[in-house]
This record gives sequence, C-alpha cells and structure tokens, in this order.
Amino acid sequence: MKKELIFLGIETSCDETAASIVKEDKNGKVHILSNIISSQVEEHKPFGGVVPELAARSHVEKIDIIIKKAIEKSKVPLKAITGVAVTSGPGLLVCLMVGMSAAKTIATFLKKPFLAINHLEGHALSPRLVKKITFPYLLLLISGGHSQFLEVRGVNKYKRLGTTIDDALGEAFDKTAKILGIEFPGGPQIEKYAENGDKIGFVLPKPILHTSGCNLSFAGLKTAVLHASKKIKNKQDKYNMAASFQHTINEILKVKCKKAMEMFLQNNKKNKENYFVIAGGVASNKTIRKNLQQVCADMNFKYIFPPAELCTDNAAMIAWAGIERYKKRLVDDVTFAARPRWPLDPKAPFLKGSGVNHS
Repeated sequence: MKKELIFLGIETSCDETAASIVKEDKNGKVHILSNIISSQVEEHKPFGGVVPELAARSHVEKIDIIIKKAIEKSKVPLKAITGVAVTSGPGLLVCLMVGMSAAKTIATFLKKPFLAINHLEGHALSPRLVKKITFPYLLLLISGGHSQFLEVRGVNKYKRLGTTIDDALGEAFDKTAKILGIEFPGGPQIEKYAENGDKIGFVLPKPILHTSGCNLSFAGLKTAVLHASKKIKNKQDKYNMAASFQHTINEILKVKCKKAMEMFLQNNKKNKENYFVIAGGVASNKTIRKNLQQVCADMNFKYIFPPAELCTDNAAMIAWAGIERYKKRLVDDVTFAARPRWPLDPKAPFLKGSGVNHS
C-alpha cells in the first residue's frame, strides 16, 4: 500500500493569487481538498491588460489570506502536509517571487520538502488529477501566455512538437476584444459576441496554415482584424468580426491539431490508446471544444478537457505536479531562483518573430 501524500500548492505567476491542498491517498486516489483562487480582473481592467507592479502588490496583500483559506477549507493541519509546491516560472518575475517567498518560508519553518514547479508542467499533468491516464499523451496548451503542442512522455519528460512563433492564442483573443472595444479580459466576451454574428462576415488570414509543421502564428491575424475593424459601423459588424475571428481560429486549430496528431502517432506507434488533452484558459471556449472533439473523432484520439477550474491558472495543478515530482524524488532546494522564461522541453529551439523558417 502506498504512502498518503498531502501537498500545499501556491500559484502567483500572473494575475491570480491561488493556494490549494491536494491529497493522494494510500490507494492512489486523488482528492482536491481545497482550491482557492483570487482574481485581479478589476484591478487591471482600467489598463486593458495585466500591469506587473499592480499584480505583484495585489499578490503581497492577498497571499497570506489565500493560503490560510486553503488550509482551513481542507481541514488539514499545516504541519500534516508532506511538502510545498510553488510555481517558479515561467511568468512575471515580480509576481513569481511573492509566491516563492511564501512557499520557501513555510517549507523552511516546517522542515518540509520544497518543490519548484514549472507552470507549464502544472497544466501538462493536470488531466491526471481527474483521470488516471498513462503516458505518453498529446497536449495542446492554449492560454493567455502560451500556445504549444507537447508530447507528454512522463513527469519531467516533454517533447515540444509545435509552438506559437509570436502571440499566444489567449493574447490574440484579448487583443481582438480590445480592438472591438470590449473590456479586459475580452477573450470570454468574444465568444458571446460571436453567438450573434456571421462567421463569414469578414475574410481573415490563416498564417502559416500549411507550412512550419504544427507551429502557430496569430500576430498577422490580429493585425488583419485591426485593419478590417475600420469597416465596422455598428454593433452587428462587431458581432460578425467576433464570429469571423473565432471561426478562423477554429479553422487554424483544425489543421494544426491534425498535423500534431500525425507527428505524435509517428513517434508512438505502439500506443494502444491515444489521448489528446486540451488545457489552458482558452480551452473553456465552447466552440473550440466542439471543434477539437470533431478533430479527435476524425483522428481516432480520445479527448480530455480538464474541468474549467483546472484549465485556468490554479494551485491544485501545482500541488499535483508537486506530488508527481515528489514521487520521482525530484525535490528542489529553497535557494531555487524564479525563472521568467522556462521551456518544458529544453532542447526545443526558441521560435519568435520574423527570423523563423516557415518552410
């Protein structure tokens, strides 16, 4: 019989202050005992995006309260935890340092193991919180800061198949919303606007659609929206633009996901079952979910969307990544420094901007 593991997870990589207690019992069953998230939407709304200094100040004000709430809700005495896991990158440096300082203090005071977690690994392992899927599986991570296809081969074992060469998908949603005069965060509002629009109302480009493997590019699409927005004269035009933008995104994802699946199948010919996990905040978009479910049916993949509360930034996935790494004896020292940039696949080339080879 296994040993019971209880981890405190802390997340402050951007504009959510989050803490969670997750337990894996002796039978290997996972229990999310608490998952507290405090958003900063109202603080950043006047600026149309996240202001790092404001975000860090808010984390400092809230971190102790959020951790205390997570512990109280879990009904687990702090001294009974097995270890402390904290997001240590990638993210905004001033924000990461707030969570890391709290985690290091608790781990040192309690003499408990400290685990520095890559935020992307938190997303990559999050489906195993709710379903015991085996490695390897294909992951599409689509959020405000990241858009990547990853082959998840095991804990601490990742191969990047494709990435965005410019904007992340969530960023493209938010910037399109800003062009349309929608308040921050605009991504979810685009989906609502699109419900009342004509998806072929505007013809928008699909950059590097049939080139560059399963890499993604959204900057050109965003620029096209900006130019086309000059033709917008009324609210219906805004609805049509939102619908056209969302439809274009789905067409891009359809092609690129199939390409990533082909690459995954080529690398894993002995797999009996193939899973496609879609995580990150943009994964909560209903039309994207429906589109990718059809892609999975076409390619004979089983799809997994973690629950919405585990798709956006949260501390439960960080606590769980801590448990997964702890079981592999991947424990860190409290001198571990925050990493604003921290690729999951260290061998993958850095792809950004016009210098990328699109062939």
